[in-house]
Amino acid sequence: MMFKTNLKIALRNLWKNKGFTLINVGGLAIGLSCCLMLLLYVNYEWSYDKQLKDIDRIYITKINLKINEKLITTNASPNKLAETSIQTVPGVEQAARVAMGTRDKLFSNKENKFKLNSLFVDPSLLKIFDYKYIYGDVNQALSDPNSILITASTAKRLFGNENPLGQPVKWDNRKFLKVAAVIEDLPKNQSFQFDALQSWALFEQENPEEKEGHWGAITCISFIKLKDPQNFAAADAAMRKLIANHDKDTDLEAFLFPYAKSHLYNDFENGKSVGGKIDQVKLFLFLAFCVLLIASINYMNLSTARSEKRAREVGIRKAMGSSRFNIMGQFILESLLLSFLALLLAFVLLELSLPYFNNLLDIQVQIDYYSYLFWTTLIALALFTGLLAGSYPAFYLSSFNPIKVLKGFKGNGANSLSIRKILVIVQFSLSVCMIICAIVIYTQIQFMKNKPLGFDSNNLTQLDLEGEWTKPEVLQRFKDELKKSGAIVSATEFANTFTENGTITGNIGWPGKAANDNSVIDYRSTGYDFTNTVGAKLIAGRDFSPKFVSDTATSVLLNETAVQTMGLKNPVGTQITWGDNPPLTIVGVVKDYYNESIGSKARPTMFYYNVAKSKVLLLHLNPALPLNESVGLINKLGNQMNPAFPMHLKFSSQGMENQLKSEQLLSVLSNIFGGFAIFISCLGLLGLALYMAEQRSKEISIRKVLGADLRNILFLLNKDFMKLVIISNMIAFPLAYIIAKNWLTKYDYKIEISIWPFFIAAIISLIISILTVSMQTFKVAKANAVDALKYE
Repeated sequence: MMFKTNLKIALRNLWKNKGFTLINVGGLAIGLSCCLMLLLYVNYEWSYDKQLKDIDRIYITKINLKINEKLITTNASPNKLAETSIQTVPGVEQAARVAMGTRDKLFSNKENKFKLNSLFVDPSLLKIFDYKYIYGDVNQALSDPNSILITASTAKRLFGNENPLGQPVKWDNRKFLKVAAVIEDLPKNQSFQFDALQSWALFEQENPEEKEGHWGAITCISFIKLKDPQNFAAADAAMRKLIANHDKDTDLEAFLFPYAKSHLYNDFENGKSVGGKIDQVKLFLFLAFCVLLIASINYMNLSTARSEKRAREVGIRKAMGSSRFNIMGQFILESLLLSFLALLLAFVLLELSLPYFNNLLDIQVQIDYYSYLFWTTLIALALFTGLLAGSYPAFYLSSFNPIKVLKGFKGNGANSLSIRKILVIVQFSLSVCMIICAIVIYTQIQFMKNKPLGFDSNNLTQLDLEGEWTKPEVLQRFKDELKKSGAIVSATEFANTFTENGTITGNIGWPGKAANDNSVIDYRSTGYDFTNTVGAKLIAGRDFSPKFVSDTATSVLLNETAVQTMGLKNPVGTQITWGDNPPLTIVGVVKDYYNESIGSKARPTMFYYNVAKSKVLLLHLNPALPLNESVGLINKLGNQMNPAFPMHLKFSSQGMENQLKSEQLLSVLSNIFGGFAIFISCLGLLGLALYMAEQRSKEISIRKVLGADLRNILFLLNKDFMKLVIISNMIAFPLAYIIAKNWLTKYDYKIEISIWPFFIAAIISLIISILTVSMQTFKVAKANAVDALKYE
């Protein structure tokens, strides 16, 4: 009965005060929708790979490399490790290899030709990851070296609506493979992505040197599946000794890392996991809490601001025998009612914005309406918000003394006002902090975008060396024709995709190298005219040239960092060694450029001439021609000379842009939800301004009668709010500085945090708050003084 009465009173009060109800529901709805959106994204990232059936038993093998007393961790491992681990590591049920560095290849069926991401794997991988089979089965899928497993979308592209099982697919325009299985498309939040899988046996046929790989060569990724998670400690201990037991000359150490954690905990320092994407997920979780807290504070402020109107109600109810507990229940019920109304509106906003959100971030966040966890979380969130938002108003309003209230006492005076001020300060402090962090993130991204890269990313493009391009005489004619047409100014072969990581070695010696120096050097194969093509600068010596026969066998280029690593004073002409190769002569030094990781220092790199091992052709487009004209000429000539392989140019500028994807995601979310936080805070200010203007209407009228002008009245009404916003800024500044400083530590090249983000945030918060408050105060200041005073 009491609940029914309280519900009626709550509904009546909400209907009677439509303006405050609208502001409260709107603020809570926006806060809840933002919070839900962020929580959905956090859950999406958190659920990476969790859909795999035996994820608790799946591990990826990582390798620690010791480089001058410092451990570097990599996913690459020796190709012998997987098979050996089955025989020697206790508790291993399955082990499988995935080849690294494989490029997209051409797959064709009749007229359907597509470049697909196909990976070479051991058949045992299919028993580690539980894929859902549409056609075929796990036991036969990759048993034949010439078989292939494809995803449903790949089958659709190649075969349309036909059943592809047993059908031939032409691979690389030279070999027919048989479709042995079709699986359902992989969810986007699964780390291991592909369009097709091919047998490791075929990989060894194509790359015979892989059979002879030694323990020091880390050329593949190894996955391990244990019989029981309880075996982890023993298996990991055995894995750490495995490489050393088979090769005494290497100091590589393998260890098992839970695959379920590999997406979020992908940063390692000195052989230990130190976080990674989990830090960004935690930041978004904190952001979700902040937005919800700001919305809840909004409700607290507006509810306590209306305390005078509710004071007599509380006094009468207490005089008639209602306990404080009952009155608190009344206000909590109102808050919960508002919270659930806001939740319904938040759902509408969420459904409307989710497609845009997915498109913006290129993800597949979906609401699972059949999930008990989802509904439990949702109800818990609404209850938490309702209780949090209604807690202070319930305690505050139920504390009124009935005798004082009925005699004309209006609330708890200065104490309640100070609490409301504190809430406004907390609200705006969080909002200003979010604005500052968003500005710092954006500035760092722009700094990395605009930082001189040391090469010409705007005019550099590449295509895969395949088909006719693998014939040196045809490739040379293609380059000559492109130069003659004016489409390019230069071209050179290169090891692999220019904006991605390549290969490393610790087997390079140089004059004066210390016996305990085990520095790792990156190495890249290239052709003639390398520096001119990529737009890099030579700071000493020369580039590879057909004028020098020795360049094809015994000449190398080093970058600046490699020269510093080797401690060479006069590098040009110096001889170095590389494994069993003849002595190599340094003929040039290339100024450091940054193509593989924006924001990080250049790694020591050696370049050597080897066209046969180069996988791509780099083309420096003619800057004097429009881009579409250059691309058109390249495509036309390429299709004429290599008709079996559709032309597919990759631009280095796009590759560099992709490296900033994670930072841009953070920037976008910070801007969007920071903006919503400010908007919700302004709703709170508007509500308080409505209340303050109503309370001081008679005072304003008297001041106008006594001669006060509009400017003085506006200043009088706005100054209290401006003080609160200024205090909020002073609190937010050190908090934002600490957060931004910690975030920037992961970059080798970063901005210095200047005063401008703080100044801009302060100006934005002041201007928005002044406009918000002035919307109401201007109306009150312009009102006719007689209307407010005629009842006195």
